[in-house]
Amino acid sequence: MTITSKDDSPATELLVKKIADLREQIAHHQHRYYVLDDPEITDTEFDSLFRELQTLEEWNPELKDPNSPTVRVGGAVADRFEKVQHLVPVLSLANAFGEEDLQRWRDRLLRLLPEEEHARLAYVVEPKFDGLTVVLQFEDGRFTLGATRGDGETGENITPNLRTVHQLPLRIPVPNAGGHSKMQPPRRLIVRGEVYVEENDFQLFNQEQARKGERTYANPRNFAAGSLRLLDSGVTAERPLKLWTYQIFLEEGLEHPPGSHWDSLEHLRAYGMPVCDESRRFSDAEWEDLIEFVGSWDELRIRLPYDLDGMVVKVDLLSQRDLLGFTGKDPRWAVAFKTGGEEATTRLLDIGVKVGRTGAVTPNAVLEPVQIGGVTVQAATLHNADYIEELDIRIGDIVLVKRAGDVIPKVLRPVKKLRDGSEKPWRMPAECPSCSQRLERPPEEAATYCVNNACPDQLVRKLEYFVSRGAMDIVGMGSRQADLFVSKGYIKTLADIYQLPWEEIEKIDGYGEKRIQNLLHAVDESKSRGATRLLTALGIRFVGNVVAELVMAEYDTLQELMDADLEALSDIEGVGPKIAEAVVSYFNLEPNRALVQSLADLGVSLANPHQEREVKEDSLPFSGKTFVITGTLPTLSRAEAKARIEAAGGRVTGSVSTKTDFLLAGEKAGSKLNKAQQLDVPILGEQDLLQGAELGK
Repeated sequence: MTITSKDDSPATELLVKKIADLREQIAHHQHRYYVLDDPEITDTEFDSLFRELQTLEEWNPELKDPNSPTVRVGGAVADRFEKVQHLVPVLSLANAFGEEDLQRWRDRLLRLLPEEEHARLAYVVEPKFDGLTVVLQFEDGRFTLGATRGDGETGENITPNLRTVHQLPLRIPVPNAGGHSKMQPPRRLIVRGEVYVEENDFQLFNQEQARKGERTYANPRNFAAGSLRLLDSGVTAERPLKLWTYQIFLEEGLEHPPGSHWDSLEHLRAYGMPVCDESRRFSDAEWEDLIEFVGSWDELRIRLPYDLDGMVVKVDLLSQRDLLGFTGKDPRWAVAFKTGGEEATTRLLDIGVKVGRTGAVTPNAVLEPVQIGGVTVQAATLHNADYIEELDIRIGDIVLVKRAGDVIPKVLRPVKKLRDGSEKPWRMPAECPSCSQRLERPPEEAATYCVNNACPDQLVRKLEYFVSRGAMDIVGMGSRQADLFVSKGYIKTLADIYQLPWEEIEKIDGYGEKRIQNLLHAVDESKSRGATRLLTALGIRFVGNVVAELVMAEYDTLQELMDADLEALSDIEGVGPKIAEAVVSYFNLEPNRALVQSLADLGVSLANPHQEREVKEDSLPFSGKTFVITGTLPTLSRAEAKARIEAAGGRVTGSVSTKTDFLLAGEKAGSKLNKAQQLDVPILGEQDLLQGAELGK
């Protein structure tokens, strides 16, 4: 049946069915063409079907559907992108730079998993796509929301732009996709994917843009990201964007949900999602085969028509992922494997030094601009003076530069055979370039330091770190503001952030009423970030956000931590003596203690939010009690034991101290049992725990 007149009677059942059939056919053929690369009909036949559907939808606007295949042409123009709160956190990954790092990751898994789980341990290895991470949401089989990753908790709503990406099915499952056409869609499905551009498409686009005198892009990743963030989805639709999907975050309403990552990839294929065929599954017994496979990724990225920046190794079983949990922002059950990166040669124009927030003075290479992996590199790290001296790197040398881990450029070595005699040796300056303080190099250390706490460059770097997203996250307070407020004398210590002379700042060009109000709000909001973020922000050597979380899990407030002893801190799992010494040394200095007290006096919270909440039921048997778990329990896993303790009002920490109320011990308890006995900490068995938890029921 073909409709030829716009004046026909209102939509009938037959018309509705015709439009539905056309949408189903087109979705099927788009999947065959864009995802499977195996078309069943000619382009002319497809265009005929597409035009017929467009005509019917134009004549019957009441039957239009936001997920119709015709929306692929885009056309919606947004004023801005709305913020989207992710229902599931979109986490980053820790990196492994070589086989030894990967082996250490595996050893840690074996330590953390109960022994009975070892035989079931398996891994999935996937390419790490170098594109833009997106989160895709489907409700009852219909694509309803697409967002950028953002900061992992909040992204931007780019749904209209994602609808133009042909590999993305707008309804699932796609008819006849992989032979699973009868598979029912889940009630809700949330998927992680990567939008990318193939290298050839990218080059052709840039050539055409250059011919027209319009903007070109530095690399395919920037091109993909920029295209998805265009306000006009009609322009996005003209870009050659493609999609891979590789993780299910949420799959609600299934009678038999997948128990492994490998099975979840099969679910994605069954729904008609594009899933890369380069993934492999290995049992733990096949570890050597896994190492060989990830070691071949350089060959893989040369062979594939799109950019990779490594491989991702994931624990396969979802139940084991639950047991392993997370470290800070990273899942323990996955790691990004990266090697080499790309290298290039260029001329070393000069060597400058930069004073960091700890006072370390680092030499940096000023390079003749060079393209490495699609990125223009003009500067690189030279580590320290010993590194320069040992490699005999000279100003004017042709040097080999590498993007370490595809991120941080570094100078590998000079190409000595290309020297012409004009090259000049370099020496670390005797005085700080910022404050003229004489530089010092501690015995047995490679780093050189400016020890002047009033050094302006140090204060600027400390301030930049303090206000950064991973620390106090003061929006609108960045490098430019740090430089300005320090240079004008408004900030002499970090605490001055909370007592800025706003009346003076209002007189500065560019600081109008609205900007001042936004800054005021951001500064005030940061006061409630909590002890973990504040400890991170202080910039103590070796203490980043992961270590800060480990430490503050053991102490109620930063004030308590300030009085902690070296032994107690060293016993915290994941901390150790080096970090503990840095923390104790920092808080032994009176100016640092005074800084924390000043922050508290100005309203900055020294406790974490969960530590400030009131206990709802004091009657719970373990309310206010702190437990440590050690050894192998007869029937409960550690995760189950922890859940029972927390359900009964207690909390679980990682190390025994004078604040520990009970040690829950099983077989092979080890050093924690010895320490608990030394400190007279009561020791419980599994049966004691079960009986105590029962009291609360």
